[in-house]
Amino acid sequence: MASNEELTFFDVENKLDKLETYKDPLKKLNEKINWKIFRNYLQKIFEISPKGPGGRPRFDFILMFKIIILQRYYNLSDDQIEYQINDRFSFMRFLGLTIKDTIPDAKTIWCFKETLKQQNAVEDLFNIFNSHLEEIGLFGNKGSIVDASFVDVPKQRNNREENKEIKEGKIPEEWQKDENKLRQKDTDARWTKKNNETHYGYKDHVKVDKESKLIESYTVTSANTHDSQELKNLVNDEDGQKDLYADSAYTGEEIENTLEEKKINNKIHEKGYRNNPLTDEQKEANKEKSKTRVRVEHVFGFIENSMHGSKIKTIGIDRAAMIIGLINLTYNMFRAIQIS
Repeated sequence: MASNEELTFFDVENKLDKLETYKDPLKKLNEKINWKIFRNYLQKIFEISPKGPGGRPRFDFILMFKIIILQRYYNLSDDQIEYQINDRFSFMRFLGLTIKDTIPDAKTIWCFKETLKQQNAVEDLFNIFNSHLEEIGLFGNKGSIVDASFVDVPKQRNNREENKEIKEGKIPEEWQKDENKLRQKDTDARWTKKNNETHYGYKDHVKVDKESKLIESYTVTSANTHDSQELKNLVNDEDGQKDLYADSAYTGEEIENTLEEKKINNKIHEKGYRNNPLTDEQKEANKEKSKTRVRVEHVFGFIENSMHGSKIKTIGIDRAAMIIGLINLTYNMFRAIQIS
């Protein structure tokens, strides 16, 4: 039966105790992640841009940072994350808030992210966390896997002439006359097709530690960029003497030269051609490499399933890169608590 009694402190405690009977991933994330490692950097960012979008937030930096991690784990819009924080005890507990506390609104959350974008801060936050993981010994450091995944954005309703100009790197003249319209047009996203599936948006290129399945580094491009073009931006001199796995999309003389120059052991799948098919020996070698290479699919699988998908609603590559970076950082946080 419904009760008209007011909610008391003990009612809230009982609700939180009830949550203990469920496997709440946020509780473990809160306990296992050392959130303090991000504070000095966040404080510095907002001191650099005190008059940026929204200025210095009136809420604690770590609270705001945890909100956008929460947002990425559940793939929620700014309006939805504000609503869910107000509605769900598990969200409030994760953020250290009570029903009496003021909840950051959607505009405040947007402003916080906008400042991170303007300062190119997300990649730094990603690297801060990875340095911490390195210190506590979670990276295997025995080899890596590279791969890429599509990140779709809402399709643009452009005519053929407008799409043609965008592909040529131009901005249609009509859009330039209307700032509001231009603000709603994504001139960076691109169409592409793979395995009979059409995608519009961007690509998340990642290098993953083959032992821990943690993302070591990433880059973001438009969706039509070939996977192999980004390998040179993912590997570095520290990969020397280590194995590098990838599918046959990463074959080519330029890639072979890059790996040889950095002294990286080439474990990329060999590719057969019409007049030069793979030998049985090469097929067997590819099969053996696949046992390791397939581990990168677990990364994308977690993002698509446990993190409610990678489709995002942003305009422009700068905002897309920020959100994709946060997706990769959020994945690494949850992966870290799985293996620590």
